[in-house]
Amino acid sequence: MSADDGLIDLAEHQPAVDNDTKTVLLPGPVDDLAATVALAESGLFDDYVSYQGHGVRWFAGNTRASVVVDHRLQLRHTPRRGEGLTLGTRPVRQVGAAVGQMLRPGQRAFGYLTFDLAHPDAGGAAVCAPLAHFMVPQVEVCWSSAGVQITSYDEALLDAVADIVLSATPCGLPTATPVELHPAGDRDVYEDRVAATVAAIRQQLLAKAIISRRVAVPYPVDLPRSYVLGLRNNNPARSYLMQLGDRRCAGFSPEILAAVTAAGDVVTQPLAGTRPLGDDETENMRLRQELEWDVKECYEHIISVRQSAAELRTVCTPESVLVRDLLSVKKRGTVQHLGSSVIGRLDAGRNAWDALDAVFPAVTTSGISKGQALPVIAATERDPRELYGGAVCMVDSRGALDSAVVLRSIFQHRDGATWLRAGAGIVADSNPSREYDETTNKLRSVAQYLVRASANEEADE
Repeated sequence: MSADDGLIDLAEHQPAVDNDTKTVLLPGPVDDLAATVALAESGLFDDYVSYQGHGVRWFAGNTRASVVVDHRLQLRHTPRRGEGLTLGTRPVRQVGAAVGQMLRPGQRAFGYLTFDLAHPDAGGAAVCAPLAHFMVPQVEVCWSSAGVQITSYDEALLDAVADIVLSATPCGLPTATPVELHPAGDRDVYEDRVAATVAAIRQQLLAKAIISRRVAVPYPVDLPRSYVLGLRNNNPARSYLMQLGDRRCAGFSPEILAAVTAAGDVVTQPLAGTRPLGDDETENMRLRQELEWDVKECYEHIISVRQSAAELRTVCTPESVLVRDLLSVKKRGTVQHLGSSVIGRLDAGRNAWDALDAVFPAVTTSGISKGQALPVIAATERDPRELYGGAVCMVDSRGALDSAVVLRSIFQHRDGATWLRAGAGIVADSNPSREYDETTNKLRSVAQYLVRASANEEADE
């Protein structure tokens, strides 16, 4: 386990190789971000996932095998399309078991869990499928300090990808197009929802709930170019750019949900407690000190850390569960958060999916207790969250797993509909107006870097 920020070092995750693959090592430095955008725009891939963190990036393209949870809450394998399994009370573990059966030695799977997987009955007829989607790629590229390695089951595709990666030129910075973050009536609706949640908390029905709001983007968005611009202006714990089925997403996650080594070391990183972060360093320091001494914000954070530790104790050796960097301040784009790392060691007989199941959905996107918070969220927000608050994940055949909470993201359907979403943690002392302002500050981490689809040519000047 890395001592840096309490995180798992992703450099431990070596590129996947098995007997059926062809592999090439590329010489010299390669711009991983430029190459990722070039691959995404190449037209070679119907599905792809790029996942980046801690100095390592992957690009996984086209589906060799997949596991999908459909709108009927049936878990299905591809290519074994005829087989299905109805979801039970531990859907994350069911997904994990199916992914484990799909993975051959040396392979890796990439995909996501939607927030709605945690409470699928809440969506009723409105449930947005799929609830989970994982794929083993046909081709995988890994950029790390060791260089660039491309692995593929198709030699022609391997050569095409190598040519794209080697010829990729640094991405220019496109021009962003502002989006309105305060639609008419939105503040009143959100503040009313917060006030209702505060009332429920004061009645001791629950201790905390994260209430979010959705903002539509009224113009077509170039997702890869927005990802480039957003990544240049954010410092996420993990980032991702993906297109799986009808879902597309680009995000700058501030928070690791669960990272697990093959040896069984686990870390989760709850962030709770927020202040704005801008260009004025004097003001940033004033707000940081205000955050560190704010009783409400510290309480919100501490109960989240306590919940995370309790969750890890259900799957880890109890004495191995520790808290590191308690109440440290993390700078994430346009906001700064109180952060802590909770670590543990998996108990005998437990695996990475047990750890993910224990902490999913993140306490910082659901609430305390989760069993009480999830129905409150469903009744209050009234529309499925889909990817927001869920997890983007990478898992390998050795049992290692890395997952990011889906926050600070651009959401898009293949038909072009695009939206943003952000929430705030509500506790008994929450002020509805201030919580609305917090969602706005979080939205700015993404909203000010949206690139119109028609603005592509500006990036190439």
